[in-house]
Amino acid sequence: MGDPRIALGIVAAVVLATLAAATFSMRSIKMDAQQFTVGGRSFGSLLLWILLAGEIYTSFTFLGAAGWAYGKGAPAFYILCYGTIAYAISFFLVPEIWRVGRAKNLVTSADFFVAQYGSKALGGLVAFIGFVFLVPYVTLQLSGIALLLRIAGYGSIDATAAVGIAFAAITGFTYFGGLHATARASVVKDLLVIVAVIFAGIVLPIHFFGSPANVITRVLAQKPDWMTIGPATAPNGTIWFVSTVALTAMGFFMFPQSFAAAFSAKSPRAIRNNAIFLPFYQLLLLLVYFAGFTALLVVPGLKGPDADQSFMLVVQKYYPSWVLGFVAAAGTLAGLIPASGQILGAASLIAKNILVDYNIVRGDRAQTVATRVLVIVVAALAFGFWAIARTSLVGLLLIAYSGISQFFPGVVLSFSPRLKPHPIAVATGLIVGIAVLAAYAGTGAKTPFGLNSGMVALACNTVSLFVVDAFARRRVLRELVA
Repeated sequence: MGDPRIALGIVAAVVLATLAAATFSMRSIKMDAQQFTVGGRSFGSLLLWILLAGEIYTSFTFLGAAGWAYGKGAPAFYILCYGTIAYAISFFLVPEIWRVGRAKNLVTSADFFVAQYGSKALGGLVAFIGFVFLVPYVTLQLSGIALLLRIAGYGSIDATAAVGIAFAAITGFTYFGGLHATARASVVKDLLVIVAVIFAGIVLPIHFFGSPANVITRVLAQKPDWMTIGPATAPNGTIWFVSTVALTAMGFFMFPQSFAAAFSAKSPRAIRNNAIFLPFYQLLLLLVYFAGFTALLVVPGLKGPDADQSFMLVVQKYYPSWVLGFVAAAGTLAGLIPASGQILGAASLIAKNILVDYNIVRGDRAQTVATRVLVIVVAALAFGFWAIARTSLVGLLLIAYSGISQFFPGVVLSFSPRLKPHPIAVATGLIVGIAVLAAYAGTGAKTPFGLNSGMVALACNTVSLFVVDAFARRRVLRELVA
């Protein structure tokens, strides 16, 4: 057995040094609401690229993709597909979101709906839904961090206490630093994650089987169907695969922290540059799959959520403590830094679109203070949800995406002069979509044809939107004629 003091000491040193350096680097920035939540709208292509990569490639990328490659095989490839499609969508859609944000001085995703539809009530609904579905996304990061710290400690520490300490650190970091600090810390996080993923996806396969290609050959020899997606209507079959890719691609840039990142950009060119170059990060996912397939051969027999720890168990068992420490440190940062942006996004929604818009707090300083207090509240809620919920990292991700993707019709249609719906129609669609999701979650019912339940909810959302909008338009026309 390795030495947990060495591994955990490296994790603690790397995390604390990263957070301290990021906080120190922005000491000269005067924090107001704009600086705290959208970085003063000053991020160029490089800093925006680092920020987005820091928020998008999380502990899920580090562990969840490998876990699904280990536990499910080919269905895990949906993760590789949806990000690539989402970047293509973002090239056209996100610059338009930026233009609205810059012209109307927007701060949150709910602000966007208020500006486009002229309805403060719709903004409040969007804020509430965004807040609710960011909690499982933050919980995803906590689950990943707990797993990493437990493995780095060789099972000798209380993971809940360790996660609590780590999360308290990132909460304080977010409280004082806002979006600027998150972007700066992402620099170190991205570098460490790239090195760790190269190690996991190239070094591990070579160490045990001579090459990544040999890993695939060995997996297929043991499990001939492992690289094949199942029949159309089967669980995780082709219909599920296609509908999940479509759902998550549409929801990719609908998260509150993604809107904040878009509003933080200096220009639409910076956003388009990111749509072009961020797909290179998808190559890292291929290496993560190789890590999962290697673990399947080296440490077989893990079931359910335990598959998420697959390749880390290989590192723990066959490599020195200092190697385990650096890999775990990279993964811990991959959970903590995105959690910072997600917590800030959720807190900003409630502070701006509930407390400020409804005159519960007034003034820029009061908004900044309220956002900081809500950072602590969101962190506490996410920690509580994590302590109760026990599901795989992919399961948590799909919960978050299923809810947040319900914003997509309202965002896209808001740019159409002819099809732009009535705000009541958008609100109705959102409520129907969330209700359908809740019904599936509560009853465990099977979806038609094996579709992703989030896609069923999105279809119901869209149909409801157009039906209610048709009635709203007829009423408006009658009033105009009268």
